[in-house]
Amino acid sequence: MFDEIFILIIFLTLFFTLRWAFKTLPEEKWQIIGCFPYQKLPNDYWRGWNLTWYGFFNAVATLFAVLMLIILLGATSTSLIAGLLILTLLLLICMPAARILAWKIENKRNTATVGGASFIGILIAPLIVFITKLIGDNWFGFHISVITVLSTMSVAYALGEGIGRLACISFGCCYGKPLKELSPFAKKIFLRHNFIFTGKTKKIAYAHALDGQQVIPAQALTTLIYSITGLIGCYLFLKGFASIVFVLILSVTQIWRFLSEFLRADYRGKGKISVYQIMALTSCLYGLVVAFIFHEPQLNKPDLMLGLSILWNPALLLFLMALGVIVCFYTGKSKVTTALIDIQVNKSEI
Repeated sequence: MFDEIFILIIFLTLFFTLRWAFKTLPEEKWQIIGCFPYQKLPNDYWRGWNLTWYGFFNAVATLFAVLMLIILLGATSTSLIAGLLILTLLLLICMPAARILAWKIENKRNTATVGGASFIGILIAPLIVFITKLIGDNWFGFHISVITVLSTMSVAYALGEGIGRLACISFGCCYGKPLKELSPFAKKIFLRHNFIFTGKTKKIAYAHALDGQQVIPAQALTTLIYSITGLIGCYLFLKGFASIVFVLILSVTQIWRFLSEFLRADYRGKGKISVYQIMALTSCLYGLVVAFIFHEPQLNKPDLMLGLSILWNPALLLFLMALGVIVCFYTGKSKVTTALIDIQVNKSEI
């Protein structure tokens, strides 16, 4: 019963959060958190850089994904040190990869691709986990199950990227096609549920001038599908179906990534089938091979209470705080917007 309560709490939290986010984040004021002056200009103004809600929601998504990973690994008595080592190596590779792949595929230096980063993560995660397993078995005396760790990572990935799409809504990127370009049937589907973005600094405005128009809520659809899939996967994992969870989540998320590209209006590279879509299908096939190679029976049912108890660790909490700050500033410092700041004395308050 405790497993069901845990899933229900996450579901209700996501339900009310997403309901609020879908209504408010397309608004102009939900793009920039704050402006930070760094250069004094001759006219007494300051040039500043902007910290965006994009970074904030990415940080929240990353922290939530890491928390889920730690809880599920702890529930299977997997070494916390091994889990954090795997996580750190993945982040060190995937965060730069998000910008490098966007540069190579879309020819954009100052943007990032979640699809590309997740593809790299899916490719290298089994190798990193397997090497960690060998090191643990031979040198440190702890054993980890490769498929179990990959299953927990898939749950964390689905829930993390689901929440992370809120960052895209706030910044106005990864946007859907305008309703006026759709067929009458498709237009009828999205007539009641669509996004209207406001603000000239949002990507949808300066890239395609689609601000103020009804567009397909592509980011919201991805959020819902990934979040629901992640919750189902989490529940099945707690019931002892690690291999099934890995294949299920990888298949649903990557097939949706392939299909959702047809709903999007932002530039995704040349060709009718984008590089990201090819990556998604490749990930599906690769995941099936990985599940076949590393399949092993899950001998003991995960103990959720044991996993939650691991969170009461000061060093772990400090690690999570530091991770959140790093992700917030690394992904949230905007390079495509700037600020002109006028700092004055408020004489009425002297």
